[in-house]
Amino acid sequence: MAADAQATAAFYTSARGAVTARLLRERLSAIWPNLRGESLLGIGHTAPYLRVWREHARRCIALTPAQMGAARWPSGSPNLSCSSEEDALPFPDLSFDRILLVHGLESAESARRMLREVWRVLKDDGRVLIVTPNRTGMWAYWESTPFGHGHPYSVRQLDFLLASGLFRAERHDAALWMPPMKMRLVLRAAPLIERAGRRLVPALAGVTIVEAVKDVYAGMPVRAVVRRQLILAEAV
Repeated sequence: MAADAQATAAFYTSARGAVTARLLRERLSAIWPNLRGESLLGIGHTAPYLRVWREHARRCIALTPAQMGAARWPSGSPNLSCSSEEDALPFPDLSFDRILLVHGLESAESARRMLREVWRVLKDDGRVLIVTPNRTGMWAYWESTPFGHGHPYSVRQLDFLLASGLFRAERHDAALWMPPMKMRLVLRAAPLIERAGRRLVPALAGVTIVEAVKDVYAGMPVRAVVRRQLILAEAV
Protein backbone atom coordinates (compact mmCIF):
# COMPACT_ATOMS: atom_id res chain seq x y z
CA MET A 1 0.00 0.00 0.00
CA ALA A 2 1.35 3.42 -0.97
CA ALA A 3 2.07 5.99 1.70
CA ASP A 4 -0.38 8.91 1.61
CA ALA A 5 1.19 12.15 0.38
CA GLN A 6 -0.27 14.25 3.21
CA ALA A 7 0.83 11.77 5.88
CA THR A 8 4.30 11.66 4.33
CA ALA A 9 4.49 15.45 4.29
CA ALA A 10 3.43 15.52 7.96
CA PHE A 11 6.20 13.05 8.81
CA TYR A 12 8.84 15.35 7.33
CA THR A 13 7.60 18.33 9.35
CA SER A 14 8.22 16.38 12.59
CA ALA A 15 11.55 16.27 14.44
CA ARG A 16 12.04 12.65 13.45
CA GLY A 17 11.32 13.45 9.80
CA ALA A 18 13.74 16.38 9.80
CA VAL A 19 16.56 14.21 11.14
CA THR A 20 15.70 11.45 8.65
CA ALA A 21 15.79 13.87 5.72
CA ARG A 22 19.10 15.38 6.85
CA LEU A 23 20.80 11.99 7.14
CA LEU A 24 19.56 10.85 3.77
CA ARG A 25 20.39 14.14 2.04
CA GLU A 26 24.00 13.71 3.14
CA ARG A 27 24.23 10.41 1.25
CA LEU A 28 22.40 11.67 -1.83
CA SER A 29 24.52 14.81 -2.11
CA ALA A 30 27.67 12.70 -1.81
CA ILE A 31 26.55 10.66 -4.82
CA TRP A 32 25.37 13.67 -6.85
CA PRO A 33 27.41 16.61 -5.53
CA ASN A 34 26.73 19.00 -8.40
CA LEU A 35 23.83 19.11 -10.87
CA ARG A 36 24.39 22.65 -12.07
CA GLY A 37 22.60 23.29 -15.34
CA GLU A 38 20.97 19.85 -15.46
CA SER A 39 17.29 18.91 -15.55
CA LEU A 40 16.08 16.89 -12.56
CA LEU A 41 12.86 14.99 -11.92
CA GLY A 42 11.86 13.63 -8.51
CA ILE A 43 9.24 10.87 -8.38
CA GLY A 44 7.45 9.91 -5.17
CA HIS A 45 7.76 12.33 -2.26
CA THR A 46 11.02 14.07 -3.08
CA ALA A 47 10.65 17.71 -2.03
CA PRO A 48 12.68 17.20 1.20
CA TYR A 49 15.56 15.89 -0.95
CA LEU A 50 15.41 17.92 -4.14
CA ARG A 51 16.31 21.00 -2.08
CA VAL A 52 19.92 19.79 -2.29
CA TRP A 53 20.04 20.65 -6.01
CA ARG A 54 17.08 22.87 -6.87
CA GLU A 55 18.95 26.18 -6.57
CA HIS A 56 21.46 25.14 -9.23
CA ALA A 57 19.62 22.70 -11.48
CA ARG A 58 18.33 24.13 -14.74
CA ARG A 59 14.93 22.57 -14.12
CA CYS A 60 13.66 20.77 -11.01
CA ILE A 61 10.26 19.05 -10.93
CA ALA A 62 8.65 17.01 -8.17
CA LEU A 63 6.10 14.47 -9.41
CA THR A 64 3.76 12.64 -7.04
CA PRO A 65 2.17 9.41 -8.35
CA ALA A 66 -1.60 9.75 -8.45
CA GLN A 67 -2.21 6.90 -6.01
CA MET A 68 -0.35 8.84 -3.28
CA GLY A 69 -2.65 11.86 -3.52
CA ALA A 70 -1.80 15.52 -4.04
CA ALA A 71 1.44 17.11 -2.84
CA ARG A 72 3.17 20.41 -3.47
CA TRP A 73 6.46 22.23 -2.99
CA PRO A 74 6.96 24.24 0.18
CA SER A 75 5.64 27.79 -0.17
CA GLY A 76 7.93 30.27 -1.84
CA SER A 77 9.69 27.73 -4.05
CA PRO A 78 10.04 28.72 -7.73
CA ASN A 79 10.11 25.09 -8.84
CA LEU A 80 7.29 22.92 -10.11
CA SER A 81 5.20 20.08 -8.75
CA CYS A 82 2.71 17.86 -10.51
CA SER A 83 0.89 14.56 -10.28
CA SER A 84 0.30 11.80 -12.81
CA GLU A 85 -0.15 8.07 -13.22
CA GLU A 86 3.14 6.30 -12.51
CA ASP A 87 3.12 4.53 -15.90
CA ALA A 88 2.18 7.61 -17.95
CA LEU A 89 4.57 10.41 -17.05
CA PRO A 90 3.55 13.70 -18.72
CA PHE A 91 6.93 14.40 -20.32
CA PRO A 92 8.44 13.79 -23.78
CA ASP A 93 11.10 11.15 -24.36
CA LEU A 94 14.64 11.99 -23.18
CA SER A 95 13.52 14.95 -21.04
CA PHE A 96 15.74 14.67 -17.94
CA ASP A 97 19.42 14.34 -17.09
CA ARG A 98 18.73 12.90 -13.63
CA ILE A 99 15.77 11.21 -11.95
CA LEU A 100 15.42 10.66 -8.19
CA LEU A 101 12.94 8.14 -6.73
CA VAL A 102 12.14 8.35 -3.02
CA HIS A 103 8.88 6.85 -1.67
CA GLY A 104 8.17 5.96 -5.27
CA LEU A 105 9.33 2.57 -6.46
CA GLU A 106 8.29 0.59 -3.39
CA SER A 107 4.80 2.11 -3.54
CA ALA A 108 4.27 1.59 -7.27
CA GLU A 109 1.33 -0.49 -8.42
CA SER A 110 3.70 -1.89 -11.05
CA ALA A 111 7.39 -1.23 -10.46
CA ARG A 112 8.26 -2.54 -13.92
CA ARG A 113 5.89 -0.16 -15.68
CA MET A 114 7.17 2.75 -13.62
CA LEU A 115 10.76 1.92 -14.56
CA ARG A 116 9.79 1.75 -18.23
CA GLU A 117 8.52 5.31 -18.00
CA VAL A 118 11.63 6.40 -16.12
CA TRP A 119 13.73 4.81 -18.88
CA ARG A 120 11.71 6.64 -21.54
CA VAL A 121 11.99 10.17 -20.11
CA LEU A 122 15.63 9.82 -18.99
CA LYS A 123 18.30 10.93 -21.44
CA ASP A 124 20.58 8.26 -22.87
CA ASP A 125 23.50 9.47 -20.76
CA GLY A 126 21.27 10.20 -17.76
CA ARG A 127 21.28 8.63 -14.31
CA VAL A 128 18.61 7.49 -11.89
CA LEU A 129 19.02 7.40 -8.11
CA ILE A 130 16.63 5.12 -6.23
CA VAL A 131 15.97 4.99 -2.49
CA THR A 132 13.88 2.08 -1.17
CA PRO A 133 13.27 0.51 2.24
CA ASN A 134 15.77 -2.24 3.01
CA ARG A 135 14.17 -5.64 3.65
CA THR A 136 16.54 -6.40 6.51
CA GLY A 137 16.28 -3.00 8.19
CA MET A 138 13.88 -1.83 10.91
CA TRP A 139 12.40 1.05 8.92
CA ALA A 140 10.57 -1.25 6.49
CA TYR A 141 8.40 -2.53 9.36
CA TRP A 142 7.48 0.72 11.14
CA GLU A 143 4.24 1.94 9.58
CA SER A 144 4.46 5.24 11.44
CA THR A 145 7.06 6.30 8.86
CA PRO A 146 6.62 6.47 5.06
CA PHE A 147 9.38 3.87 4.68
CA GLY A 148 7.09 1.33 6.40
CA HIS A 149 4.71 1.20 3.43
CA GLY A 150 4.97 -0.59 0.12
CA HIS A 151 7.39 -3.30 -0.97
CA PRO A 152 10.89 -3.28 0.57
CA TYR A 153 13.86 -4.50 -1.46
CA SER A 154 17.18 -6.17 -0.86
CA VAL A 155 20.14 -4.97 -2.94
CA ARG A 156 19.97 -8.12 -5.05
CA GLN A 157 16.23 -7.73 -5.69
CA LEU A 158 16.65 -4.10 -6.67
CA ASP A 159 19.51 -4.89 -9.04
CA PHE A 160 17.45 -7.63 -10.69
CA LEU A 161 14.46 -5.30 -11.07
CA LEU A 162 16.65 -2.60 -12.61
CA ALA A 163 18.21 -5.08 -15.05
CA SER A 164 14.77 -6.24 -16.15
CA GLY A 165 13.88 -2.57 -16.75
CA LEU A 166 16.96 -2.06 -18.95
CA PHE A 167 19.06 -0.26 -16.37
CA ARG A 168 22.53 -1.10 -15.11
CA ALA A 169 23.31 -0.53 -11.43
CA GLU A 170 26.64 1.29 -11.02
CA ARG A 171 26.75 2.33 -7.38
CA HIS A 172 25.28 1.08 -4.10
CA ASP A 173 24.93 2.88 -0.80
CA ALA A 174 22.74 2.81 2.30
CA ALA A 175 21.50 5.04 5.11
CA LEU A 176 19.29 5.21 8.22
CA TRP A 177 20.85 2.99 10.84
CA MET A 178 19.15 5.25 13.36
CA PRO A 179 16.13 3.42 14.87
CA PRO A 180 12.84 4.91 13.59
CA MET A 181 11.92 6.25 17.02
CA LYS A 182 10.73 9.64 18.25
CA MET A 183 12.92 9.66 21.37
CA ARG A 184 14.98 12.86 21.65
CA LEU A 185 18.04 10.92 22.79
CA VAL A 186 17.93 8.79 19.63
CA LEU A 187 17.46 11.81 17.37
CA ARG A 188 20.35 13.70 18.96
CA ALA A 189 22.63 10.68 18.65
CA ALA A 190 21.61 10.00 15.03
CA PRO A 191 24.94 11.01 13.37
CA LEU A 192 26.89 8.83 15.79
CA ILE A 193 24.51 5.90 15.24
CA GLU A 194 24.89 6.30 11.47
CA ARG A 195 28.68 6.13 11.62
CA ALA A 196 28.65 3.14 13.95
CA GLY A 197 26.01 1.29 11.94
CA ARG A 198 27.85 1.81 8.67
CA ARG A 199 30.98 0.23 10.13
CA LEU A 200 29.49 -2.52 12.30
CA VAL A 201 26.18 -3.66 10.75
CA PRO A 202 26.06 -2.45 7.13
CA ALA A 203 23.32 -4.93 6.20
CA LEU A 204 20.88 -3.43 8.73
CA ALA A 205 20.52 0.01 7.16
CA GLY A 206 17.00 1.37 6.92
CA VAL A 207 17.17 2.17 3.21
CA THR A 208 19.03 0.91 0.17
CA ILE A 209 20.35 3.45 -2.34
CA VAL A 210 21.23 2.49 -5.92
CA GLU A 211 22.48 4.68 -8.77
CA ALA A 212 21.86 3.24 -12.23
CA VAL A 213 22.29 4.19 -15.88
CA LYS A 214 20.29 3.28 -18.97
CA ASP A 215 21.23 0.24 -20.99
CA VAL A 216 21.03 2.05 -24.31
CA TYR A 217 21.97 -1.06 -26.29
CA ALA A 218 18.79 -2.90 -25.29
CA GLY A 219 15.48 -2.22 -27.01
CA MET A 220 12.31 -1.33 -25.17
CA PRO A 221 9.39 -3.62 -26.09
CA VAL A 222 6.22 -1.81 -27.11
CA ARG A 223 3.32 -2.58 -24.83
CA ALA A 224 0.68 -4.77 -26.46
CA VAL A 225 -2.10 -2.30 -25.72
CA VAL A 226 -0.30 0.44 -27.66
CA ARG A 227 0.23 -1.85 -30.64
CA ARG A 228 -3.46 -2.76 -30.76
CA GLN A 229 -4.39 0.91 -30.72
CA LEU A 230 -2.08 1.63 -33.65
CA ILE A 231 -3.49 -1.26 -35.70
CA LEU A 232 -7.04 -0.07 -35.12
CA ALA A 233 -6.13 3.46 -36.16
CA GLU A 234 -4.59 2.23 -39.40
CA ALA A 235 -7.63 0.10 -40.15
CA VAL A 236 -9.91 3.09 -39.81
